[in-house]
Amino acid sequence: MDALAAYLHFFSILLLAGMLVAQFALCSRDLQPPHVQTLARLDMLYLVAAVLVLGTGLGRLFVAPKGASFYFMNPVFYIKIALFLAVGLVSVMPTLQFIRWNRALKAGEGRVLRDPDIQTVRRYIALELLLLACIPLAAVFMARGIGLQH
Repeated sequence: MDALAAYLHFFSILLLAGMLVAQFALCSRDLQPPHVQTLARLDMLYLVAAVLVLGTGLGRLFVAPKGASFYFMNPVFYIKIALFLAVGLVSVMPTLQFIRWNRALKAGEGRVLRDPDIQTVRRYIALELLLLACIPLAAVFMARGIGLQH
């Protein structure tokens, strides 16, 4: 059962990363109005993946053979959680921009996809990817007992 829980956790993390990479690739200077709806869909899938990551992570925390005390005793665990929360907080800005773009396009507004806005969103997504890439490093440190007092 632990192996299945670990697999589901890793799968949801890969799904989350995939949604971010897809957003990053699509949100470029070539962004066209029809792609804005795709960005919004990817963002919704990203939210679903984040909930799966959280749910499977909590499942592993409380059901895994190591026990919750293994995680709670390790300061690296809190770094990992802080990184996950930071990714979530940084994701708010792109989500709000996708919503603004969709509303403006549906309202028939003219040129709503301005290069500075696109580049700003792209930088936020890049920051999310960078922070997300640090989480597995923290997980590796935790698995090896780094951070525990001996």
